[in-house]
Amino acid sequence: MMEMELGRGKRARRAYGFDEVALVPGRITINPEEIDLSFALNGTSLPIPFLAAAMDGVVDVPFAQEMGRLGGLAVLNLDGVQTRYEKPADVLHEIAGAEPDRINVLLQKIYSAPVQDGLIGQRIEEIKDAGVAVAVSTVPAHAERRAPIVQEAGADVLVVQGTVLTARHVSKSYRHLSFRELTASIDIPVIAGNCVDYATALELMDTGIKGLLVGVGPGAACTTRAVLGVGVPQVTATSDCAAARDDHQRRSGERVAIITDGGMRLGGDVAKAFASGADAVMIGSIFAAAQEAAGGGNHWGMATPDPNLPRGTRIRTGIKGSLREILFGPAHVDDGSMNLVGALKSAMGVCGARTIRDFQDTEMVIAPSIKTEGKVQQREQRVGMGA
Repeated sequence: MMEMELGRGKRARRAYGFDEVALVPGRITINPEEIDLSFALNGTSLPIPFLAAAMDGVVDVPFAQEMGRLGGLAVLNLDGVQTRYEKPADVLHEIAGAEPDRINVLLQKIYSAPVQDGLIGQRIEEIKDAGVAVAVSTVPAHAERRAPIVQEAGADVLVVQGTVLTARHVSKSYRHLSFRELTASIDIPVIAGNCVDYATALELMDTGIKGLLVGVGPGAACTTRAVLGVGVPQVTATSDCAAARDDHQRRSGERVAIITDGGMRLGGDVAKAFASGADAVMIGSIFAAAQEAAGGGNHWGMATPDPNLPRGTRIRTGIKGSLREILFGPAHVDDGSMNLVGALKSAMGVCGARTIRDFQDTEMVIAPSIKTEGKVQQREQRVGMGA
């Protein structure tokens, strides 16, 4: 890829986000009803390739149960209020009602309560009572200790998630998690994240993980990119990590799922994530606007309660409709934030892709004007309505 000079001795390549690219229609079209969206992760099969992000404003036990019934997979945050408090609903209500000028202090106070190991197994069992697959997320520092607890409780997937994860980490003060040892110690698949580049993705895949979360800082409630200046736009990050997946598969015969995590606001963004190479997507803010979401129309990032350097904020998403409507419609708005499954199937249909793997070969063009070209009246109307 062509690089540009930033200054003497410093060059950079161009990276792209969802708003800067567009999909090219295919030479044939396919009936959306005949498209296969199924996604498999080492024995866990999902009718739709949608994961709900491990954020306290999105996933609690009832939400995870409903997401499973609808064919997706919700990830419960083991470092959140669900495992710190016997009655997390009261805490969530307090967060939702807090004044903006005290929300970060309140979050830091709430998240200072210790995680109770007993609640980990309890929450997993509560979700499994609905007969759905269970995924849970932990920070790397606690992954080794929690892995056997999670497996014994019956979880189907373990997600190990940090702002940025690598297969190699340097520290003199604590022992780094070995993904190779972790994946060998349990029988359930491990998803690791987050990652945005080819070389790191390839090294992580060699450790035995079954899925890789792609994205640093693109979430609506995340301020990592502003606070740390770190991140890669999602189209480029997904494409680079997908290339690592393909090379790893050619070399080892094992396919590691690429899961684009964050930055998707609309159905078109979801479609572009898959066309960029994703096997599945993880979504937070869109699902935070579901009636079933834990935050009651509020959403905050996983890094928000960090006591030293918070990198997230609470945002108000409001409530747009039920989770079923957000996934399958009918849509009550015309902005593309509802009926995500229908939008994905329609995009695949006009691009001539019958499966997700077919869709990953879709031609893309650089098109920064794709959302504004010829849309003067729409823009004026939205501004007039305060959108």
